[in-house]
Amino acid sequence: MFIQTEATPNPATLKFLPGRIVMGSGTLDLRDAEGAARSPLAQRLFGVSGVSGVFLGSDFITVTKSDGEWPHLKPAILGAIMEHFMSGAPVLAENSAADLDEEGEFFAPEDAETVDTIKDLLETRIRPAVAGDGGDITFRGYRDGTVYLVMKGACSGCPSSTATLKHGIQNLLHHFLPEVRGVEAV
Repeated sequence: MFIQTEATPNPATLKFLPGRIVMGSGTLDLRDAEGAARSPLAQRLFGVSGVSGVFLGSDFITVTKSDGEWPHLKPAILGAIMEHFMSGAPVLAENSAADLDEEGEFFAPEDAETVDTIKDLLETRIRPAVAGDGGDITFRGYRDGTVYLVMKGACSGCPSSTATLKHGIQNLLHHFLPEVRGVEAV
């Protein structure tokens, strides 16, 4: 099994590509070892000293470190990923589901058409680009011209995430929907 690695815009996060499907649908963003009970793969990764976050995407895994240097952590992380996939264990524990993007959404009923367009732009233009950097971004709400988004994986805590939100996503949404005046991370 060959696992590729890619740098992300977040220096504390690396993207690992195992060459197979990781999550059939949805994503899973885990920020601590307690939440890792939902995923045997994440449990193995949190067992590596220095790992502080695990994000499972469609065909990639991003790992965030709290301390240590990548040349020292990377072999242990690669080993944990390889052991997991070679064992045949599931990525998600039984009765665990991936994150539901619709969970906790808020917007006024009269904004439903605008929200549908925002979600379509997120799905077709923004999320694929963000996934390429080892993260994900999901819609959380819309109120008074401001779109509220959740950044996950490599995007969470990334030094360039504010620029991505303000200059990239905000400009794109405003281009298609002039009523969008701002974008905020939740």
